[in-house]
Amino acid sequence: MPVAANETPRISVIIPAYKTAHLIAGCLDTVMGQSFQDFEAIVVNDGSPDTPELENVLQPYMGRIVYIRQPNKRAAGARNTAIQLARGEFLAFLDSDDSWLPDHLASQMQLVDADPSLDLVYSNALVVENSQSQWEFMEKCPSSGQATFTSLIVENCQIPISTVVVRKQALVKAGLFDEKLPRCDDYDMWVRTAFHGARIGYSRKVQARLNVGRPDSLSLERSKMVEAYWNILQKFGRTLPLTDADRSVVEKRATEIKAHYLVEQGKSQLNAGEFAKAREAFTEANRNLKATRLSLVLFGLKIAPALTRKMVSYWNRMMRGQRARTWVELVPKS
Repeated sequence: MPVAANETPRISVIIPAYKTAHLIAGCLDTVMGQSFQDFEAIVVNDGSPDTPELENVLQPYMGRIVYIRQPNKRAAGARNTAIQLARGEFLAFLDSDDSWLPDHLASQMQLVDADPSLDLVYSNALVVENSQSQWEFMEKCPSSGQATFTSLIVENCQIPISTVVVRKQALVKAGLFDEKLPRCDDYDMWVRTAFHGARIGYSRKVQARLNVGRPDSLSLERSKMVEAYWNILQKFGRTLPLTDADRSVVEKRATEIKAHYLVEQGKSQLNAGEFAKAREAFTEANRNLKATRLSLVLFGLKIAPALTRKMVSYWNRMMRGQRARTWVELVPKS
């Protein structure tokens, strides 16, 4: 059983809830079933339109969770509300449509206990798009080497939020989640946490299931997610006291992601038959990417725009499920 209200837990589990009344019981069952039980569970109803259904589902759990209702502040605002109330030394994040394997918390705390200098730990997970499409997170988004500010910027290491256990003080020091960001606030949080000195470790063991197949999932808005990633990189350049070396890494990555954003814009314009705009977007993107495939598309737009549109559409369908360039591009969760 989770710790009593008059006891101090080691971990505070934070679960934002928005339009997931039909899924949250499955999520909570995996929390309550953890082999590590020194935790409190905080569920934040973030102004969800399904509140009556949500509270009905939560009723059997009310004696074992801290339940908070607030006006909608998006996931970042819900997490910040819970962080401010959390009593644990550590915070564990879980989206209400995701779930944990039974030894997730125990495994993460073993990492911390083995190396007390660690401030944040994360793990591998099973990504579930639908019953026919499942894959390990680190197969397509591997973590390589030490997780640092630089490796997070260039995405040599990529962190799925529903696997994270982190010292509360590390997030407080970094300034908590940025509630102004509509997307990718978790990526922004981890990078700032690393920048402010947090040490990060990870496990390649699958410890969670991530549901990315909901029709309203933000992961389906690929172009908007790439744009959000680009904007966050620009934000780092404006707001963090970067060294010259760090600034160079951030600016180079921002230029690359802007090019990917322009590719996504070009695809949308091409699908809409706006061939001149598509050609302009692809041309600007290719100044940075210098990709053979983009050069072929640009040539095709000059001689046969309609046929090129069909060919690009076919190529995109064939490439679905291939290795992603970045987690943010593929299935970002925010």
